[in-house]
Amino acid sequence: MAKVTWKIEGLKELAEGLREELPKATATNVQKRALMRAAEPMEADAKQHAPYKTGLLKEKIDIGSKLSPRQKSQHKKESKVEVFVGPPSMARGIVAEFGSVKQTPHPFMRPAWDANKRTSFDTIKEILTEEIEKARQRILRKTARNLAKMKT
Repeated sequence: MAKVTWKIEGLKELAEGLREELPKATATNVQKRALMRAAEPMEADAKQHAPYKTGLLKEKIDIGSKLSPRQKSQHKKESKVEVFVGPPSMARGIVAEFGSVKQTPHPFMRPAWDANKRTSFDTIKEILTEEIEKARQRILRKTARNLAKMKT
């Protein structure tokens, strides 16, 4: 199975900034929400191009942060927050994407990635910027309320 690896620079600095500016749980939730929303166009594209025989494969394509036990055993976790797009560990999904001796390949996940990766990266950037600012404003308001309570 083909493995695609991307190197994106600046994420380490972003993660450090998130840890400094936001509480740990908030930073993790912000990252997860951004990744989930950025994956939506990829999911829609994969569903649109998935081969249709019974409709089960198309129906099973989803966005999630969990892997099946089999997938988990083969996956090296690269980041604290990871999101996955595609069908669960289904043999028919693998055969459809890559083909077999008896079946020609009908790629649907790779084309979805290729068509949407730039948009997804831009979406992640936009969402993280918005979410960080919102969280920062919430923290400032909370701090101001606490200071006001202390003065009275």
